Amino acid sequence: MRFNERRSLGRRLKPYFTVFDGPLAIILFLLLSTGILTLSSAGADFPGRVEGQLRNILLAFVIMWAAANVPPQTLLRLAVPVYTFGVTLLICVFLFGVIKKGARRWLHIGFDIQPSEIMKIAMPLMLAWYFQSRAGLIKWQSFAVAAALLGVPVVLILKQPDLGTALMVTASGFYVIFLAGLSWKMLIGLVVAAGASLPVAWSMMHDYQRERVMTLIDPTTDPLGKGFHIIQSTIAIGSGGVTGKGYMKGTQAYLEFIPERTTDFIFSVYSEEFGLVGNLILLFLYLLLIGRGLMIAANAPNLFTRLLAGAITMIFFTYAFVNMGMVSGILPVVGVPLPFMSYGGTALFTLGLGSGILMSIQRHRKLVQT
Repeated sequence: MRFNERRSLGRRLKPYFTVFDGPLAIILFLLLSTGILTLSSAGADFPGRVEGQLRNILLAFVIMWAAANVPPQTLLRLAVPVYTFGVTLLICVFLFGVIKKGARRWLHIGFDIQPSEIMKIAMPLMLAWYFQSRAGLIKWQSFAVAAALLGVPVVLILKQPDLGTALMVTASGFYVIFLAGLSWKMLIGLVVAAGASLPVAWSMMHDYQRERVMTLIDPTTDPLGKGFHIIQSTIAIGSGGVTGKGYMKGTQAYLEFIPERTTDFIFSVYSEEFGLVGNLILLFLYLLLIGRGLMIAANAPNLFTRLLAGAITMIFFTYAFVNMGMVSGILPVVGVPLPFMSYGGTALFTLGLGSGILMSIQRHRKLVQT
């Protein structure tokens, strides 16, 4: 009798543990394993980093599992409340947030939270909901409203100031707008307008943000100050050569020349130890991740799920592209982690949530009415 009861319970619970998309789960496992391997080398002088990251991965796994069990119909209903909640928290940060290192980015509710991270998922949710509600009636006015919905949280995040997160939220919203059918004429017009507004944007930037741009142009102007990060990072990447110096044999990391080597600059450590071959393997894994996400988006049953899956996938691309670009000296340093590899919980939880939503869309694609 007890055996039958256990078997019956197992059958009832089985659907909750078969929500993971096999190909996506394997890719994530390989990226996370590579991250832990690199972190154990980069964080040799930081006791507890590996254990802490394993705890972060466990919690991100729980978040991913929970999101994978939420049907897309429920996500559709949650879009407006989640967006409203996120914007409300950003307003609270603006009014009475906690200041750390000169930036007001956190709320203290017994512990510190960073509400801007919520918008990386809330933004594409909201815009996907909006375009779904306008399905068949999308005109240029629809894109104007979408731009306004995107602009409100971005302005609040820029006020903190947090340029890196603002760029990520902007990207997450832009991808939805573009995938919803933004014409190339309008896109070119936006690019021209953005270019024309650069002088105004430059005048509104903080001094440290201007310094980052100038450092990108020529880091040798301040080799021991603002340019130190980029110079040492590019030295590490170049010294890895074709095959790398070997695991735990990177001199730039062990001599502590690479700053933030367990977080934003972990790619420098990886490149020095595994070289060009290792970089190509890592790029291949990210291409597989993006390819699987786009496949899920292509097979999604309605506009809401297609836009949401496509935007989340392109967020993964943006994370990887911006991080590798800034570490290589191609882009300014804006504090964007390397997805599924950099140490830290907040970004990993956001990525886990996005992965879970992709799995939910894939799992429920035959159940959603088109």
